[in-house]
Amino acid sequence: MLKVINVSKSYKNKKVVSSVSFDVNDGELFGFIGHNGAGKTTTIKAIVGIHDFEEGEVLINSKSIKKQPVECKKEMAYIPDNPDLYESLTGIQYLNFIADIFEVAKDKREELIKYYSNKFELNKALGDLISSYSHGMKQKLAIISALIHSPKILILDEPTSALDLHKQFDLLTLLKNLTQENDFTTLVTLHHLDLAAMFADEIIVLKEGTVYAQGAPKDIFTEAMMEDVYRVRTKIYMDDKGMPHVIPLEAIN
Repeated sequence: MLKVINVSKSYKNKKVVSSVSFDVNDGELFGFIGHNGAGKTTTIKAIVGIHDFEEGEVLINSKSIKKQPVECKKEMAYIPDNPDLYESLTGIQYLNFIADIFEVAKDKREELIKYYSNKFELNKALGDLISSYSHGMKQKLAIISALIHSPKILILDEPTSALDLHKQFDLLTLLKNLTQENDFTTLVTLHHLDLAAMFADEIIVLKEGTVYAQGAPKDIFTEAMMEDVYRVRTKIYMDDKGMPHVIPLEAIN
């Protein structure tokens, strides 16, 4: 569904993303990992058509984001790390507004709003002003609004960054289940390798704008490392050389 082919992007003659390539299939959750400044957000913005790029190609269901941007954007939904919502609206007003933009039929939108608001446990708050929502509730509303037109690809940039560990786990569990149940593609940028190891079908690790590692978690991490992650007793981090390490949770301040 999503194919990124040797994408490179420069700012002021400095290449910040260099020959990044990967594929994401339907029904898969793809983890995009790297330090701040590694090139994750730049790559994401190139994929969704916000940034132009000098080299390479991005294909959405075999359509080029460069040559067919409108057609591509109809098939995807993008949520930045800090989504802007119209806080003077209620949740249901905002969802209907987004549904109007994408020309979603009344019966279809009602069905999807009910389905996703129940999944995200937001149904009782849809009549409240968005300004009264917590950060986590706003994040949930943004994701529901992104799914309201039934995109084939959902792209989220750091959706867990302002959530506590428990809420991060819950959100990724829900995204994983929805991706599999509805057979769409989800691409998520994350800081933590441990979250990616638990939830992603495939992982790409970026370092200084290039692909450091790519593949299924079991192919990137050792068996012992994966066992520790799944027991949720340890945390994986990247050292200055881009190498993954595991340390006990007790050692983390």
